[in-house]
Amino acid sequence: MNITKSISLFQEAQTVFPGGVNSPVRAFRAVGGQPLFIQRGEGAYLFDADGNRYIDYVLSWGPLITGHAHPDVVKAIQEAALMGTSYGAPSPLEIELAKSIMDFMPNIEMIRFVNSGTEATMSALRLARAYTRREKIIKFDGCYHGHADMLLVQAGSGVATLGLPDSPGVPSTVAADTLVANFNDLESVEALFKKWPDQIAAVIVEPVAGNMGVVPPLPGFLEGLRSLTTQHGTVLIFDEVMTGFRVHKGGAQTLYNIKPDLTTLGKVIGGGLPVGAYGGRREIMQLVAPAGPMYQAGTLSGNPLAMSAGIAALSLIREEKCWEKLEQAAGRLEAGIGEAAKRAGVPIQQTRVGTMFTTFFSETKPVDWNTVKAADKIQFGKFFQKMLENGVYLAPSQFEAGFISILHTDEIIEKTLEAAMEAFRTC
Repeated sequence: MNITKSISLFQEAQTVFPGGVNSPVRAFRAVGGQPLFIQRGEGAYLFDADGNRYIDYVLSWGPLITGHAHPDVVKAIQEAALMGTSYGAPSPLEIELAKSIMDFMPNIEMIRFVNSGTEATMSALRLARAYTRREKIIKFDGCYHGHADMLLVQAGSGVATLGLPDSPGVPSTVAADTLVANFNDLESVEALFKKWPDQIAAVIVEPVAGNMGVVPPLPGFLEGLRSLTTQHGTVLIFDEVMTGFRVHKGGAQTLYNIKPDLTTLGKVIGGGLPVGAYGGRREIMQLVAPAGPMYQAGTLSGNPLAMSAGIAALSLIREEKCWEKLEQAAGRLEAGIGEAAKRAGVPIQQTRVGTMFTTFFSETKPVDWNTVKAADKIQFGKFFQKMLENGVYLAPSQFEAGFISILHTDEIIEKTLEAAMEAFRTC
């Protein structure tokens, strides 16, 4: 595989970007080698600067549920661009996308658009503090909710991938109000409520962890969080930036039948363009300015390009048959990778919820950050490189999720499984 142009571009990139990239995990440091520079995406494929083609299971880290450059999404963006790229004023498109999201997730009674998942979680937590008049929050070890200062505490994938401390530059006074519990461990949450009675504003959780690889909730865990937060007058926030429209077209809250107070969204709702949102119970959302005193603003929030792309993307997955096809394709991929590893005698734990999946090189079932850390990162790196050589582009970290799109056909999945069989035999 010739990657001469990617090598040259990476050398040049290192002179203008820290580490040669604009987001840390892209640097391939966890898997060896150097990043590929991508020229274009089409359907289920990526094409690098040297013209090599790869089956893509990163899909821009999740948002491209309709694949790269889907004609309907491209058309929507083109038509919107001709009308202007940003207004800095309300537009009818914002209402249309909001109503579409609420149709999928009826627990969201009001919504506010922002420009990223980080903005969404940061704003939702500020809102929870305003609503409860409390300061402390609970997050979970290994869960990532964006790079806001208060959330870079035991934050999973990106930080763990690079082996970095949580982050220099985060004031200790800010981190002091962020309490950390163990994912899938209700007792650890109960202990924090006991230690800090009437002081916890919110519990924020990825209902299916996706930033330590895909780790599903154990039976009763999410139900227990709902019960505890209700009991203590604490806001329950589901961070569905990754899981929204991915684990179920109605999100994890629909899949597991749990009603969070607030939900954060991103990824899919922008059809591949930068977007985020937070929403939930009307009485809480009414505190957001200008309806209420909790201030949050953004010039590009609700911009017509992102709104149009999101409307088109959600329209494509609205049909039940479309979602069933996605689920079936993900199921075939999951089963096939498991069978390939078994035939090769390689111990793995294959996890999947909806259209998200991870292959852990471990004999231990992943249920929390400690069990995830037991996975063999070196073995994963070898597997990653072999898959890449065979034309399959996976997330370059043991601690990240993989995704499929509506354009991953049976033929594409079969080619992926052939590559996996070869990779398991030789890695």
